[in-house]
Amino acid sequence: MKSALKKELKLLDVYCIATGAMISSGLFVLPGMAHALVGPAVVVSYLLAGLLAMTGMLSQAELVSAMPKAGGTYFYVARSMGPVVATINGLLEWMSIALKSAFALVGISAFASLFFHVNAYMVAVFFCLLFVVINYLGIKKAGRVQIYMVVMLLVLLVFYVVRGLPAINTQNFTPFIPFGVGAIFSTAGFVFISYGGLIKITSVAEEVKNPARVIPLGMILSLITVVILYAVVIFVTSGVLGAEQLDRSLTPISDGAFVFAGRPGQIALAVAAVLAFISTANAGIMAAARYPLALSRDGLLPDIFGSISQKFKTPNISIVTTGIIIAIALFFKLKILVEVASTVLIFTFIFSCLCVIIMRESGIKNYKPKFHAPLYPWMQIIGILGCWLLVVNMGKEALFISSILFVFGGSVFWFYGRQRTKKDFALLHLIERVAAREFVDVSLETELKEIIHERDENIKDWFDRVIEESIVLDIEETISSDELCKIVSEKMSQIVVADKTMLKKALVKREEQCSTVLRPGLAIPHIVIEGEHIFSVLLARCKPGIIFPGAEKKVQIVFVLIGTRDERSFHLRALSAIAQITQDPSFDRKWIEAEDKEALRNIILFSKRKRH
Repeated sequence: MKSALKKELKLLDVYCIATGAMISSGLFVLPGMAHALVGPAVVVSYLLAGLLAMTGMLSQAELVSAMPKAGGTYFYVARSMGPVVATINGLLEWMSIALKSAFALVGISAFASLFFHVNAYMVAVFFCLLFVVINYLGIKKAGRVQIYMVVMLLVLLVFYVVRGLPAINTQNFTPFIPFGVGAIFSTAGFVFISYGGLIKITSVAEEVKNPARVIPLGMILSLITVVILYAVVIFVTSGVLGAEQLDRSLTPISDGAFVFAGRPGQIALAVAAVLAFISTANAGIMAAARYPLALSRDGLLPDIFGSISQKFKTPNISIVTTGIIIAIALFFKLKILVEVASTVLIFTFIFSCLCVIIMRESGIKNYKPKFHAPLYPWMQIIGILGCWLLVVNMGKEALFISSILFVFGGSVFWFYGRQRTKKDFALLHLIERVAAREFVDVSLETELKEIIHERDENIKDWFDRVIEESIVLDIEETISSDELCKIVSEKMSQIVVADKTMLKKALVKREEQCSTVLRPGLAIPHIVIEGEHIFSVLLARCKPGIIFPGAEKKVQIVFVLIGTRDERSFHLRALSAIAQITQDPSFDRKWIEAEDKEALRNIILFSKRKRH
């Protein structure tokens, strides 16, 4: 059954989902493998990867504040670069996050087998089923589980750093860059998957309360926390273990804890590792399942993936399918999975930077993010170039398999989605702007308008519907109030089905009886006409100003209300709504600066007021 997803996640949930999704294999498994590639400079590789992730994160934060919809990066790519690129990106993201979750489950089973005589594969499958059930029952339950695990994880890691710093042997940092500067960049690409969890939260944006503020703030706090933790924990681990032991270790943090805290410390950090893998797997299933949901909504995958449980308000089919993919992926090889997943995630961050550039430069009026990425466009350009440098250093195997996945995504669009979707996207608006040709319609503007209403929790009422159908005038020269009455009567005579001469006389008479100028710069002419079930509004702007008799200054803002007697309640409620809207101290400035008629209409539609 298709219906709306339930908004239940808050800032703490967002922070813990993103943080828990990042602190896992990137910290508890990869440091040993990465140290073997670059030496003690592995700390620099992690920091470099974090800085490049920041460029994509800030771009994603802007996009999600404008379009908080399920599907994360897929949704932004679809609305900026079109369905072909979006299908490829959406399927790659789905598979990448699912594979990363599988990697986390393998980590759980590996650590469990260190302390118990159990079948590693069965342990991984058990936890896969467990998290599928938790996510099926509701995102609030999944989010609460995430909070508990992340808090415990952070406490254990702080313990590790505090106890480990005094045990560091500085000789273990010599030589610091044994394999050259190039190894730092290639290793940064290898460990980039460590920050992949950062973007998972955008895929559940539709289920976050106040997403335009909460998600950017949660992402920023999460990345700062994780970059600092990675740096200090890996610094301690390198200093405690040294190359000979660290390069061969798949449990580096637990091994480091054993050096300065003995067996109890090793067990404590093994528990931390299991918590990290559990939180990653839980967040991974939570996030990955929203990608097929978003693809299905756009007609790029079958409708069944868009099914939402009527009882639990979760994407049930997508969650179960994701669980099956993860269970199958448990058989795959580790190193190639890490490289492919990292490559795909790097492309995702490149796409995020491109999306911001395209959305901003396309001139789309209803692209209204609440958070703006700083240093535009240099932040995005640095992110694109830096991430591409990581891609070319990833190795032939990773690039080959990623190419196959790209072809697979393109094939899905060609053979299924091509005939089922005709979505407008921002790149066409940008092309039209540059080439001065008609490529686009208004479907994207309309969709973004709906998203803004949903984001700001503005439930449409009758006044919004009236404004959507109203006539908008943008008068470019100074006129008198009589001339305004003539223009209005000609425009509205067909809408209200009345004689234009009669309308003009009624408007002029209303002005003679009592001025409709309510304050300097604003007038609201309103009349009652004969008939039944008629009510309409006209909006007008005149930058040079309209001359009303007796007015202190020229009028630039006009609302004209025309209705029959039986619609008197609408008439009064419309006057009340207009009064609320025009009380905003910034209203006059926004009205004068609006780009065109549609922008004038949107000022009214997006205004803060009491809705009925």
